[in-house]
Amino acid sequence: MGWFAALAIVEVHKFADRGTLPLEGFAMRDNGFDRTIERNDVQKWRFLIKEYEEVKSGRSRTFGSVGAFYRHHGTCSQTFRKYYNRYLSSGHENDLLPQKRGPRWAARRMSAAVEAEIAAARRLGLNRYEIYAALTERRPDPPSASAIYRALKRQGMNRRDKPMQEEKHRIIRESAGEFGHVDLHRVPRDAFLDPPQGDVHLVGVVCTCARLAWAEIVIGKKALAVMFQTLKALNTLHRRYGLHFGEVLTDNGAEFAARTKPAEHPFEAMLLNLGVKHRYTRPYRPQTNGRIERLWRTLSDDMIEGTTFDDLDHFADEIFQYMIYYNEMRPHQALGGIPTKAFLATLTHD
Repeated sequence: MGWFAALAIVEVHKFADRGTLPLEGFAMRDNGFDRTIERNDVQKWRFLIKEYEEVKSGRSRTFGSVGAFYRHHGTCSQTFRKYYNRYLSSGHENDLLPQKRGPRWAARRMSAAVEAEIAAARRLGLNRYEIYAALTERRPDPPSASAIYRALKRQGMNRRDKPMQEEKHRIIRESAGEFGHVDLHRVPRDAFLDPPQGDVHLVGVVCTCARLAWAEIVIGKKALAVMFQTLKALNTLHRRYGLHFGEVLTDNGAEFAARTKPAEHPFEAMLLNLGVKHRYTRPYRPQTNGRIERLWRTLSDDMIEGTTFDDLDHFADEIFQYMIYYNEMRPHQALGGIPTKAFLATLTHD
């Protein structure tokens, strides 16, 4: 009810109390379709837009800056440009009027359908970052990882129970060798008695399922060099352990990613030619690529920290020997204390 209608009711009751106007049969004019306020708003905006454009072009005799224009009319850049830009994009004067919307808390609230998807993914044993990656494939505006965690907490699913862990393990067992993680790791220069020219990196590949891994040395971070050494690691895992990757996950670094023209980028072109799908981690979220981050930590603890290598050839030989040890002899806690090669054998016999 508008203020004018409310005022009319008050006046009617005044007359009724005086006995000068009977309430029975009194018909009030319906002002629900009165567009006077809307017309006034549009007229006001026409004037403001004209004045604003004069200020922007330097032709205004009243205001020397848009800041003075905003202050004089009691508005701010954010509010004014919201309506102004909306009007410019559509050309309709109706866009100069306030838009109807619901309360902010309702707009931020996660829909029941999304919560159901999150719960279904959680029952498969996925963590919040894996759920986020899965929703990104299906939805243009997926909730953030923190919002997913809050949804899991509301549903009492923020801690994975044993059935969830077993289901995730079952799914992973069925997809051995299909998904891999790729990353670069910088080797400290003080690890060498005779350091080579340029920074020394390791490029590594890890199988999500069997944890089989391989690492190769790269000097610098040029995309071409990273591509060749990654291809060498992929070929080694294929020849030695029979792994062929259907998808790989990398970060968004320039040595790995080129979203606009992937066919012209060495690493992206290699994956396209191999028929391997390229997935990307969420920016500033190294947890998404946690498998290979754990490999770098293990490799640093076991081999690099506290060790001094004569030169690059010595380091290359040690890396080769360690990767064989890592895959074929070292017990792996996540696999029940057996080496990764032995675990892969149990998968092929299932």
